[in-house]
Amino acid sequence: MIITIDSLMPAGLSLRDPLKTQLGRNIISSSIILIDELGFENVTFKKLAQRMDSNEPSLYRYFENKHMLLLYLVVWYWNWVIFLIDYNCKNIEDPKKKMNIIIDNIVDASIENPSVDFVNEKKLHKIIIAESSKAYHTKLVDTENKEGFYKSYKMLTQKIADVILEINPKFPYPHSFASNLFEMANNQIYFAEHLPKLTDIEVKKENYSDVKKLLSFYMDTILK
Repeated sequence: MIITIDSLMPAGLSLRDPLKTQLGRNIISSSIILIDELGFENVTFKKLAQRMDSNEPSLYRYFENKHMLLLYLVVWYWNWVIFLIDYNCKNIEDPKKKMNIIIDNIVDASIENPSVDFVNEKKLHKIIIAESSKAYHTKLVDTENKEGFYKSYKMLTQKIADVILEINPKFPYPHSFASNLFEMANNQIYFAEHLPKLTDIEVKKENYSDVKKLLSFYMDTILK
């Protein structure tokens, strides 16, 4: 399964394209590992530079701040899920089968992409579960939206909404349900791992089968 996501990344997310240089790719790979290890709040460019055995000013040549770095990683993930859905739903005619595939992909998109060896998809998936909402729950969301930084999330939501309407053309809330499915997948995993009183599912050793059953239950109940 080979894909390059270079062309899908919005202009302006970075000051310099990190995918074009070894240093830029090292920033991406090292930031994923460090955010997963320390949490977004505890990561600084100084700590990231030390981890990379580099200097802090070199990071600022690529990203204005750590918020833009996190947003870059989140957008990368959205594009990765879009690819997985397109790839795995190819030649599938039954919309219910497509929706089951979509649920699999939005719950667990940690499959490795062999063409991008500097992105650890497994760790990135963990970051999405724990940190992704911090990328767009921000005072700058309207400005960043005008810059097109959330285009990939809109594309992902539209893909899911289209399949929802294939299942039930009269369903009145396809985009709301689509975005809720994606957010629910991440939130329920987070709750199961950290706030278990807020959910009825269990996640053990990164087994997300309960989450898939939950989303499938909502899909079958709401769209029948």
